[in-house]
Amino acid sequence: MEEEYQKKVMENIGGVLSRIHKLSGGRKVKLLFATKTVPAEVINGLPGEILIGENKVQELEEKYPLLRKDGLTVHFIGHLQTNKVKKIIDKVSMIHSLDSLGLAEEISHRAEQKGIVMPCLVEINIAHEPDKGGVFPEDAGNFVREVSVLPGIKVCGLMTMAPAHIAPDDYRMYFRRTKEIFDKIAKLGIPGVEMNELSMGMSESYEQAVECGATMVRVGSAIFGKRA
Repeated sequence: MEEEYQKKVMENIGGVLSRIHKLSGGRKVKLLFATKTVPAEVINGLPGEILIGENKVQELEEKYPLLRKDGLTVHFIGHLQTNKVKKIIDKVSMIHSLDSLGLAEEISHRAEQKGIVMPCLVEINIAHEPDKGGVFPEDAGNFVREVSVLPGIKVCGLMTMAPAHIAPDDYRMYFRRTKEIFDKIAKLGIPGVEMNELSMGMSESYEQAVECGATMVRVGSAIFGKRA
């Protein structure tokens, strides 16, 4: 990593962590580095234990052999096609974008083949956007029940993406709604389901997400700079 760029990245990380700490009220909130288009050498230059999230299967496949294996945890945070599950099942520690029974069944099948249990977050399409994946809010509880019985898969919480380019208060509205769904599902006490993670907020909205109860935020451009 270029020295000047590395210094800037470290400053950005410090700033993001400081704001998370200030807004979290003492809660633990995980910072996930959203590393789409970020080269492996930049990721490998980040110190200590880090959590990264990749959006695209092909990019993850290309990067994975080059990534350091010590102190690095990889999540898949992008839209996942059923036929691509086999390519990432042994490379990631969590999938954030579980949004259909067919995808759940494929994850279950591939995880069982590998002898693992894959932690997953159910993606909530909180604004009913037709061009986005995700389970509609009113279907979330039933969907979690449906996939909770599958072997090789474990529902660990929810993920959402608020609509892009909206006012800060509108981010809060969508994140609060998702937190309400998260709490309702947690109270159902569905066997095998552990509602531990609420993944909300990106570079432009992570502060509002933390205020609304996120346990994990996915930050890319606020750390690495604008993507090409």
